[in-house]
Amino acid sequence: MLEIAVDLAAELRDQGLADVSVSDIDRAMYSSDASLYRVVPQAVVRAQHVDELHAVHEVSRRLGVPLTLRGSGTSIAGNAIGSGIVVDTRGLNRVLNIDPEARTATVEPGVVHSELQRAAAPHGLRFGPDPSSHTRATIGGMIGNNACGSRALGYGRTVDNVEELEVIWGADTASPEITAGLGALAERNLGTIRTQFGRFGRQVSGYSLEHLLPERRSIPKFLVGTEGTLATVTRATVRLVSAPASRVLVALGYPDMAHAADAVPQIRAGIAPYESPQLRLTALEGMDARIIDLVRSRGVVVPELPRGTGWLFAEIGGEAGAVADAAVKVITASGSLASRVVSTPAEQDALWRIREDGGGLAGRALPTPAHAGWEDSAVPPEHLGAWLRDFERLLVDHGLKGIPYGHFGDGCIHVRIDFPFQPGDAASATVFHDFMHAAASALQKYGGTISGEHGDGRTRSELLPYMYEPDALRLFDEVKRICDPRGLMNPGVIADPSGDGPADITEDLRTVRPRGRPRTALKLLHDGGDLGAAVHRCTGVGKCVAPHAAGVMCPSYQATRNEKDSTRGRARVLQEALDGGLLRDGLTSAAVDEALDLCLACKGCATDCPTGVDMATYKSEVLHQKHDVAGIRRPRSHLTLGRLPLWARLAAPVATIANLAARIPPLAALGKWAVGIDQRRSTPTFAPRTLRRADRRAVTGGGQPDVWIWADSFTDHFFPNSGVAALEYLRANGIDARVIQDDACCGLTWITTGQLDRAKPMVTRTVERLAAYVDSGVPVLGLEPSCTATLRSDVLDLVDSADARRVADGVLTFAELVTRLKLPVPDLTGVEVVAQPHCHQNAVLGWSVDEALLRHAGATVTRVDGCCGLAGNFGVEKGHYEVSVAVAETHLLPSLRAHPDAVVLADGMSCRIQVDDLTDRPTMHLAELLASRL
Repeated sequence: MLEIAVDLAAELRDQGLADVSVSDIDRAMYSSDASLYRVVPQAVVRAQHVDELHAVHEVSRRLGVPLTLRGSGTSIAGNAIGSGIVVDTRGLNRVLNIDPEARTATVEPGVVHSELQRAAAPHGLRFGPDPSSHTRATIGGMIGNNACGSRALGYGRTVDNVEELEVIWGADTASPEITAGLGALAERNLGTIRTQFGRFGRQVSGYSLEHLLPERRSIPKFLVGTEGTLATVTRATVRLVSAPASRVLVALGYPDMAHAADAVPQIRAGIAPYESPQLRLTALEGMDARIIDLVRSRGVVVPELPRGTGWLFAEIGGEAGAVADAAVKVITASGSLASRVVSTPAEQDALWRIREDGGGLAGRALPTPAHAGWEDSAVPPEHLGAWLRDFERLLVDHGLKGIPYGHFGDGCIHVRIDFPFQPGDAASATVFHDFMHAAASALQKYGGTISGEHGDGRTRSELLPYMYEPDALRLFDEVKRICDPRGLMNPGVIADPSGDGPADITEDLRTVRPRGRPRTALKLLHDGGDLGAAVHRCTGVGKCVAPHAAGVMCPSYQATRNEKDSTRGRARVLQEALDGGLLRDGLTSAAVDEALDLCLACKGCATDCPTGVDMATYKSEVLHQKHDVAGIRRPRSHLTLGRLPLWARLAAPVATIANLAARIPPLAALGKWAVGIDQRRSTPTFAPRTLRRADRRAVTGGGQPDVWIWADSFTDHFFPNSGVAALEYLRANGIDARVIQDDACCGLTWITTGQLDRAKPMVTRTVERLAAYVDSGVPVLGLEPSCTATLRSDVLDLVDSADARRVADGVLTFAELVTRLKLPVPDLTGVEVVAQPHCHQNAVLGWSVDEALLRHAGATVTRVDGCCGLAGNFGVEKGHYEVSVAVAETHLLPSLRAHPDAVVLADGMSCRIQVDDLTDRPTMHLAELLASRL
């Protein structure tokens, strides 16, 4: 297989293709999309120019190698994986033209939906359809699946918005001959096409042959939804629509989702007479309370919702006055238990973000993981309530659970189902197979479609006979013979010119592959101690590969735009290492090293990933498995930077001498080499006097204080001024605050470098010591966010004891303490603040309390999105400097340049060092800012 792949790569390169890979890491990453399936390709091509697409087709035809086109790899039905050449089109990302008068845009297929919106916005225009994956979905992928999204109700499906396509056909035949053949096929089968196709809006399964009818013939529209099985799009001209001047969201509460579904026809009928180009119902979405509950359990503030356990979100767009009147009409027609008009953009956006993350959230909202598969069936909206009740009975009959949500206004239901797949047991797919067939059969009664927007792919092509008569299925095969007679384009999907039929839905399931279960040092509490289950949290929804991601995840991908540096790419490599196959050396393989090398262990994914992937934790465990279990020698930086608190304690008595030595260039260079620090980095400056030494009252004072301050290693030895400022501020407000004198290191640097055997006794000792202070009833303050976050998360994964749980609950951040004690804050009116929350603070602790405190004090606050790029030892290690700086350039440095006179607020040691190294701006901890204004 490897020799074949190498020969194929040589052929591709000979055709002028620049980025061709047959490496294990790339083939592992591209073996899955967002579906249940795993198919390892022979080669991966990352196309950068349209000419390369022609070259790939030439090689595919000449060698007879299957060809699969892939956008962002978010296909839920298994549309974007294949056994031959997989082509990543994201490099074809040019918006070629925006024509405001014609209201069209011409784009290459790799343009991401949100980037097209960004280009159209200055003209007051937008591309209508917007799938939940719009931050990373490519226009080519949307054309392939006939994507719809929440606002297809108002603006139509992708097919309704495509004007022209330039394509490369699968057949090595002139385009006029192919189009003539398709036209002749339609003329011979008018009765079948008119009775079986285009019956309602969300019927996107199979080929949309209605677009070949003489009275509406459009080859571009016909090709929409063909899932890359007939042709490759090289250029698309799409229709744009006017962005509404105003929009309002009406939340409607119901007893359950079925009652919400019942209300859809009456809501649509109630507002239909008032719809016009200036006013329209743009979205009508269903949302289940269990998804909302999961979001709240993660500490996310959810806008107030009306009474109910199932909701409809009705969005109305148009002129401001008309929108307000229409909201009243929607409420009147809704028959809801209660309603709320959500008018502020911030609250609207918060609810739409939850809806966009629905697939990932629904996959984790049940006691056991839920999966895609029966994902987006649709019926005419008037049948939605009845179909939903039948569907829920089907789930019960098969012993399954699922949480329905989705595009209720269009009759389309999304759901993730807890199919009982068992690793290593192919027979466990029987329930999946039986349910899929039973559900497809039950859907016939309503004239529904097995796919309402995601295409058929490997998951549902086998089920097409439940939707279409044999004559229609025969037409699919004939279309395939005309357009792709050798069956090289995305084989196994929709049709097969050989007559063998599409792929079996139980073949190539990655969910039943044997899964490696190493004995872990971390408890992996959310995954039952199973590292395999943990890395399989990643279902491929791809939020981490958005070109302009909101939040922290994934900083290295934002810098490199390489799939291997995304959370999804790393998860796929770890899945392959544990499941066997490509990576024969498992977790010690070079591919795993390469995938994890640029992981900053920022924990951004733990919060930002809808499925809760925590790559920082997985990296710690993998490093432990490699070095402590397999016995492979650790890099020098693990023993130096990874044990920084130890060296800081040893250096404390001679801190002044150590700092002087670090200022002598030859000694500094030698020291950096010895430690493994990049020569362009500064060396940490040891505090001449630690925080514990600075607070003499903690030693001499008697009785209990009002607040205990935990002297974490970083604050104690490097930034004690933060602690001193906290003491001054608290004492100025009449609070007796003292520093805990016990040595109590959280073990963060040992944990992040995978030195878990050494970290465990240290952490156990620390939580025992801190538990005594927490149990005293006195608030305990943590100043360094990374260390406080370690107590709340990593420590529990290492030593899940009663002490650890009490400490996790009992140690407060500075903002939390000030808020809990209701302490007065100084007037910060006129003070401009640029705040860089530490990544661990963002992911584990949250920064909303800090922000509220600052705004309450009158400050103008700009919160920096993303990571600073230093991330503990990562950014100072040799080999990481360029990426570290590139990460800083994604959010931090542009924000600082945009606000040159602002106070730079950074509580975390890493963030402060990064700002100090890359700018001349001083930084402050929140405690220092408040103390400075006393």
